[in-house]
Amino acid sequence: QVQLVESGGGLVQPGGSLRLSCAASGSSSSINAMGWYRQAPGKQRELVAQITSGGNTNYADSVKGRFTISRDNAKNTVYLQMNSLKPEDTAVYDCALWGTDDYWGQGTQVTVSS
Repeated sequence: QVQLVESGGGLVQPGGSLRLSCAASGSSSSINAMGWYRQAPGKQRELVAQITSGGNTNYADSVKGRFTISRDNAKNTVYLQMNSLKPEDTAVYDCALWGTDDYWGQGTQVTVSS
């Protein structure tokens, strides 16, 4: 069983930055990729960013150039650096791990508002 522990959400003004972290603990036979989804009220769930164990990254068009995903394989931790935040980035951000099995975190709220 794998647990994903997220941190780093909060309230930030437009144009500000936040860094999300997600640490995977517990047993896991293999990890292919980790990443982040988000879901805003009334909107569909969106894959924000993903990084493979080999370091390949994938971003939603809406965050390209503003968000950066990185990973510490030794710590099984993935980070999402979010810059130039906009009100439309407000959502619950949920960490995900894709491997032998797939896992999701509990979610962390990100609110961008003045």
